[in-house]
Amino acid sequence: VHAGHRLATMLRWTRAWRLPHGGLGFSSPSFTRVPVAPSSSGGRGGAEPRPLPLSYRLLDGEAALPAVVFLHGLFGSKTNFNSIAKALAQQTGRRVLTVDARNHGDSPHSPDMSYEIMSQDLQDLLPQLGLAPCVIVGHSMGGKTAMLLALQRPDLVERLIAVDISPVETTGISNFATYVTAMRTINIPDELPRSHARKLADEQLSSVVQDMAVRQFLLTNLVEVDGRFVWRVNLNALTQHLDKILAFPQRQESYLGPTLFLCGGNSQFVHPSHHPEIMRLFPRAQMQTVPNAGHWIHADRPQDFIAAIRGFLV
Repeated sequence: VHAGHRLATMLRWTRAWRLPHGGLGFSSPSFTRVPVAPSSSGGRGGAEPRPLPLSYRLLDGEAALPAVVFLHGLFGSKTNFNSIAKALAQQTGRRVLTVDARNHGDSPHSPDMSYEIMSQDLQDLLPQLGLAPCVIVGHSMGGKTAMLLALQRPDLVERLIAVDISPVETTGISNFATYVTAMRTINIPDELPRSHARKLADEQLSSVVQDMAVRQFLLTNLVEVDGRFVWRVNLNALTQHLDKILAFPQRQESYLGPTLFLCGGNSQFVHPSHHPEIMRLFPRAQMQTVPNAGHWIHADRPQDFIAAIRGFLV
């Protein structure tokens, strides 16, 4: 797929840098002060990391039907699914929830970052919103969170869709470590007009991230706070825990609910060698491929993505 078209849909919805200074869309009224949760894992007595109040957007629908919950991937945000969520709510009449993971989007920052704690964040949020059990659709990192949640708390997950990701370590195919390093080296002078700042950041990224569509996706995280340009993702936490994010926790139990692994035809993220582990943990798993889609299926083939979800809901 031509790089310029890849992620085009996603970008139409995630151009946060174009929004007025007052906020990033639909949830918190302001992003000028990113809340930071104190670390709860280090230091005295190794206390358990605490769940965080995640930023979310809930579209209303029929309370009798299980809600659909979307979890984005690394460097993403709930706005990645804006158009998809809206279409799905209209077409199915269901409630649709989009959520920012901790250290992403408008959700609080924390030094704690693991699938266990991201699952715990949702174990808090879903019952609080009266959405359990629900249909969970998770892409990439969000897919691993969704899988772990289903394994730990099957009572919260009516059915599961993992988008272009397996319950195994992601090795050799992702450039996420490169992206983090590149984002950390960006240097933008204060008080620069927004369009100039974005252009400068794009130029600085381009030496490392050749794919323009991927650069545009990463740049949706560049926001202006009090005249300074900062990343709204917590790069320190992501750098520190990237190995954990690329891995998947060892589990013995399996999830017996209906499960769909939706893969991009042009993506290498889900390999045939992963199938035994997929079937061990998710014995009812179905595999489906979306042709002409890369890793970001929802951006590359939005209509096919929606059709696959709707087909699995029936």
